[in-house]
Amino acid sequence: MIELQQVNKWYGNYHALVDVTETIPHGEVVVVCGPSGSGKSTLIRTLNRLEPIQSGRIVIDGQDIHASGTDVNAFRSRIGFVFQQFNLFPHLTVLQNCTLAPSHLLGLSAAAAQERALALLEKVGLANKAQAWPSELSGGQQQRVAIARALAMEPPLMLFDEPTSALDPEMVGEVLIVMRDLAREGMTMVCVTHEMGFAREVADRVLFMDEGRVLERATPDDFFNRPQHPRAAQFLSDIRSPFK
Repeated sequence: MIELQQVNKWYGNYHALVDVTETIPHGEVVVVCGPSGSGKSTLIRTLNRLEPIQSGRIVIDGQDIHASGTDVNAFRSRIGFVFQQFNLFPHLTVLQNCTLAPSHLLGLSAAAAQERALALLEKVGLANKAQAWPSELSGGQQQRVAIARALAMEPPLMLFDEPTSALDPEMVGEVLIVMRDLAREGMTMVCVTHEMGFAREVADRVLFMDEGRVLERATPDDFFNRPQHPRAAQFLSDIRSPFK
């Protein structure tokens, strides 16, 4: 599904991604973790061209996405992206948020778009909020609507950029449950997250990044119990023992 080949990204003189090479097959759930500033969010944002790259190739579902001539809007319509902030349209109801793109970009009829949206809102536990405004929802509910909205385009790939970092702690679980259920259905997912419990339970593979490089790639069992790279071991030690 995803192939990165010697990907490099700079912000001015800052080397944000350093020779990143990775392959993610269809149906795999990958959690990307690491300290702040490690390049996690930059990496995931290059996967739908929110960030350009300076060298290397990124091929998604057979398409070189940074090649000249790529129809960026058509490409992005096939990639689900869930942000830290929920980015719902405040002037549209929950249902309208979920029907807008399928109607305008996929050409679904109003009835078909509404049927799909209601089924997805049911899936994320919010069918009863279809006519609510985003401002009437909690943060966790808004993020679940954002996931349903992304799924309404029936993407083959879902990207999550720290989807729970803006939530109050009691709302985190309701979003992670939806993500876990998606993973169990076989959705290809790349998740940047600090939720190590989610990584341990749901991920097929964990990528650990620091200073723009992927320093470790391992199963959750190996990563959490037998980290190979000293920086990964230090990271895990720090998050387990925050008070020293």
